[in-house]
Amino acid sequence: MADPTRAPEHMSPDEFRRRGREVVDFIADYMQRVDTLPVLPDVRPGEVAGLLPDAAPEEPEPWERLFADVGRVVMPGLTHWQSPNFFAFFPANSSGPAILADLLSTGLAVQGMLWQTSPACTEIETRVMDWLGRAIGLPEPFLAASGTGGGVIQGTASEATLVAMLAGRQRARRLLAAGASHDPAFTVYTSTQAHSSVIKAAMIAGIARGPDDRTAVRLIGTDSSYRVDCAALEAALREDLAAARVPCCVVATVGTTGCGAADSVEDAAGAIARACGASAPWLHVDAAWAGAAAVCPEHRGLLRGVGRADSLCFNPHKWLLTNFDCSAMWVRDRGPLLGALSITPDYLRNAASESGAVIDYRDWQVPLGRRFRALKLWFVMRAYGLRGLREHVRAHVRLGELFESLVRADPRFEVAAPRSLSLVCFRQVRDSLGAPLPDPDGANRALLDRVNATGRAYLVHTVLPAAGGEPARLVLRMAVGGTRTGEAHVRAAWELLQSAAE
Repeated sequence: MADPTRAPEHMSPDEFRRRGREVVDFIADYMQRVDTLPVLPDVRPGEVAGLLPDAAPEEPEPWERLFADVGRVVMPGLTHWQSPNFFAFFPANSSGPAILADLLSTGLAVQGMLWQTSPACTEIETRVMDWLGRAIGLPEPFLAASGTGGGVIQGTASEATLVAMLAGRQRARRLLAAGASHDPAFTVYTSTQAHSSVIKAAMIAGIARGPDDRTAVRLIGTDSSYRVDCAALEAALREDLAAARVPCCVVATVGTTGCGAADSVEDAAGAIARACGASAPWLHVDAAWAGAAAVCPEHRGLLRGVGRADSLCFNPHKWLLTNFDCSAMWVRDRGPLLGALSITPDYLRNAASESGAVIDYRDWQVPLGRRFRALKLWFVMRAYGLRGLREHVRAHVRLGELFESLVRADPRFEVAAPRSLSLVCFRQVRDSLGAPLPDPDGANRALLDRVNATGRAYLVHTVLPAAGGEPARLVLRMAVGGTRTGEAHVRAAWELLQSAAE
């Protein structure tokens, strides 16, 4: 019978040093060999789970057995996002400084919900977010130094969209007539090419009844370049105001998931101002992927007009060498955000918070608790410097230009949408004899499957809607952005695509 007074045996600091070296060596070896591994795993659904017992072990297992299972169970079932041959979705950058900072964050085990629960966690985040905001050219009101706005690290851009929507609803409530006993019919606006997280946020917030509620979530059409049609946005706003609905949030996308299109923030803000005047809904800019490019002055035009927005988000964990999760969000006026999310039970009250002299980031997010995520961003910005971050982005944009030129040089293929930074949408439209493909959508889907099955590269597709006289089209996406992706990897992927084409 087990001794009820017995305490478990913990890993000693000396053993932690020894095992920690094993783990760091494993990660370093993985960095060196990841380009030799098939990007996609060759496993069937349930295969990984089948390697695990149905119940947890009753007795402790030795470290050697635990670590051996990383190779036996984990590695064969991984999609290698850090492979330089990963060109799917958008990149999910990692780097040595960020990995080591994450190890430090985990080892220090800080819970940074309040300034008081770790002042360094809060104040480093506040300062580093001001650094990053200045690095992408944000106006001063978005910085904490202004005293009115400020930055916060969310887990994902989806969380940032939800938080922005809640802040927008809070501000809209304040603008309503005093004494209203219930909420009106709030409405949200975004383009047909926006991320699905906008609809999901409206569902979570109780604004939309479900994913198909097009009364509460107005999906606005796009122009021939897949940017939101701001005349249609203005018309939708006016229509809803006339129907006694209350617009509370507009989400403009800079770098759509499908083809990287960038809505005009300036034009969206103008449409809002003309339609709504002083009752303008919250304008949130979702620049999850493309926002990182604004560290380069030549790409800051993507954010033109951001000074008229209320919030902006982009993910350093996509394209700025800071591994997941690290989503940078700024607000121009923190008041509605705090009004929507702040609640202070007695057990969280403390002198520092009540003084108003500190930031408590629990009030800037949905959860109460939070990790020390700023540590890895701080390390990355110092280890690379702004020059290094610009070089990283510029190198990938050049590779995007290279891939675009390779596609245009092969008469079997076409560039299907304007290149966006390092993202190229393309497809095969002719066979090797120059004849048009009878079913280009089917042919490109089959081409994608053949390429991915080799394990030598991984791409995904999207469907571009009918626009500019073109019907809806299935296209392939080449998203360059891996930490260690170079010209050789891009050329090898193109050669693979050429050889696999019909």
